Amino acid sequence: MAFIHRTTMTPGKLELITGWLPKQSWYAGTGGAPDLTKGGGFRLDDPEGAVGIEFMVVVDSAGPEPVAYLVPMSYRDAALEGVPEAALIGTSEHGVLGTRWVYDGVHDPVVLDRLSALLRGEANPQHQSLSDTPDPTVTVHGAGADQEADVRINRVLRAGESDQPSPAHLVAGWTRPDGTAARGVFAVAAPR
Repeated sequence: MAFIHRTTMTPGKLELITGWLPKQSWYAGTGGAPDLTKGGGFRLDDPEGAVGIEFMVVVDSAGPEPVAYLVPMSYRDAALEGVPEAALIGTSEHGVLGTRWVYDGVHDPVVLDRLSALLRGEANPQHQSLSDTPDPTVTVHGAGADQEADVRINRVLRAGESDQPSPAHLVAGWTRPDGTAARGVFAVAAPR
């Protein structure tokens, strides 16, 4: 199980995401810098213990209505080879582990493998900020999906769980800026 260090990261995760998010094609903002708050998320364990995996929800309040985004991230101790340059969210100095390369998880094979395992019912979601603590609020519906299914991540989150195109889907929650809770589909297993 992953160990969560109580330390600093410089720059912090929200700082890194603030600079990276507006460059994404799915970003709904209209110019200017996003105004981000952490809305929730969870972690997955890398069985090899080499890659940190976090699914963070950030909520942007810069526009007329807050927008929640899912940002899956991997934390590595070296650059990841064979991925587009744009996959790198940034680097950060971790107070215990040193330099971390922070990647957009949709480009990291370890993140995608563990998310697929979760959708098949073969991995357990972990609390975002507590070591060795399962997160029972993260649920998989239709677990046991086909090994060959593609995983699709919902970048812009919407509250609600109805009308899912796939029987296997991952549902989790986040907190809006006004303090109210929301739940929605984070990812689905789509047949190839």
